[in-house]
Amino acid sequence: MPIFYLYVKAVCHSDFRLKPKHLTLLIPFVIANLVFIPRLYLATSIESIYIYEHFKQMLEIRFFYILGELQYAFYIVLVFVILKKYKEIYLENYTNTNNSSYKWLFQMTMFFLIAHCIVLFKSAIRYTDYNVFLNSSNVIIGTIALLISCWFVLKALNNPDLFKGVDSNMLLVNEVVISTEKELVETPKSAEIASQIELVKKYVLENEPFLEPSLTIQELAKQVNIPVRDLSVLINHHMNQHFFDFINEYRIQKAMRILKDPSKNKLTILEILYEVGFNSKSSFNTAFKKYTNQTPTEFRNS
Repeated sequence: MPIFYLYVKAVCHSDFRLKPKHLTLLIPFVIANLVFIPRLYLATSIESIYIYEHFKQMLEIRFFYILGELQYAFYIVLVFVILKKYKEIYLENYTNTNNSSYKWLFQMTMFFLIAHCIVLFKSAIRYTDYNVFLNSSNVIIGTIALLISCWFVLKALNNPDLFKGVDSNMLLVNEVVISTEKELVETPKSAEIASQIELVKKYVLENEPFLEPSLTIQELAKQVNIPVRDLSVLINHHMNQHFFDFINEYRIQKAMRILKDPSKNKLTILEILYEVGFNSKSSFNTAFKKYTNQTPTEFRNS
């Protein structure tokens, strides 16, 4: 679990590096082995035979299983917290609709969680009279492990750009707002905020930066000449929209204009979605239906 936790951090954070502080993750491993020293590692040959025959009854082994489960619960919660924050930061700063890293990590974590539940069930059987199910559960766990391993390899081979993370130093907008309040910086007046919102909307509408599939809030901030932090608060906090949704709204509006245009009725849905800045048909259909309650084809036909 510590290795999986570090793996998730490495994929989510583009600037992740192993540091000496990560050695603290070895503490449960060290504790478990220290517990095993007296009766297991230092056991004589005769004692080893006894341990083998009474393995399930050893307090050390039960302690090992309990420690393992506590460690698993701790790290699986941490992983889901990291994924949640990663998704929110992505939505607040990026517009690339193909957020494959998050989907990949979430799917993998869920697979691990399901597999672990089966292992937990197997461990519970070990201490009951239903040992007949033990071999069957071993086969199921082995099969799942094989399938997951093959899936990992195929997924990585088919998606070489899968492992693109965000900067770990990025803050969520609500954290930025809180830190700004702590600094006692004078908050902009409503008129100033409204003026900035109008400026950004006008620029996006006239210059269409949303046509770039990989547009980020940093790039837009440079174009409108507003500090990234201020633009992030403006869109994600004052406009109450994720940057992701803000840009996609303009993409959908442009797609609607193209679909209404009789002179462009020969364009396919695939051609239109690429033209307006999307790079995935499923993402385009999802976003389009969110704004219009219709699929692109239904909208065109109506």
